[in-house]
This record gives sequence, structure tokens and C-alpha cells, in this order.
Amino acid sequence: MGSISKFEDLEVWKQSVDLCTEVYQITNESDLAKDFSLRDQIRKSAISIPSNISEGFERNSNKSFIYFLIIAKGSCGELRTQLLLANRLKYITDDKFNKLLDQCLEVSNQLSGFITYLKNVKSN
Repeated sequence: MGSISKFEDLEVWKQSVDLCTEVYQITNESDLAKDFSLRDQIRKSAISIPSNISEGFERNSNKSFIYFLIIAKGSCGELRTQLLLANRLKYITDDKFNKLLDQCLEVSNQLSGFITYLKNVKSN
């Protein structure tokens, strides 16, 4: 994992925390705050992303880290689906949806690149 000694230094982790923060703020707004099931599922997906990045990092092996990064990437896809549903239900505006979608895609792309990088370095 190179010179990174803590997960808090990972850019993808920082961006996923920003995404999660945005999701929590948006899920407190409008009718989405009252749709407890969808709101909670969106939050669970969002919080799963940085949580799995940090858990995988702390396992101290590339194999475990890759596994948790793949889970984080899956949660990112899950979040995109749930945000689309929230948008179609008119819980979030097109602008907010597009902003969050862009953030999700950026995090997902970073995770893909990181997974590829780790697969190409010698495993611990």
C-alpha cells in the first residue's frame, strides 16, 4: 500500500466520506426524510462505502483490502440505484441527483483503479 500508513490519508476514503455526508444531509430534506425505509437504505449504502474502505485497510493484507474495496464498490452501485429511485419519486431534485451521481461515479472509478493497482502488486 506504499507510503500510506492510515486509511484517512486515502483520497478515495475522503471522497466517500464527503459523499456520505451529502447523502445524510439530503436524506434529512423533503419527503425522503419521511420515507423511512428508502431513507435508511440509502444511508446504509452510503455509510458502507467509507466503512468498508477503512475496514479493508485495517486488515493489513492486499487480499482482504481488495475484498472490502469490491464491497465498497458494490455499495456505490447500490447507492446509485437508490438515488435514482428517490429522484424518480421526486424526493430529490434532478440537480441534487446529478451531483450525487457524479460523486458516486467518481468514487466508483477510484475504487476500480485502486482494486486494479492492488491486484498488480505482490500480495501480503
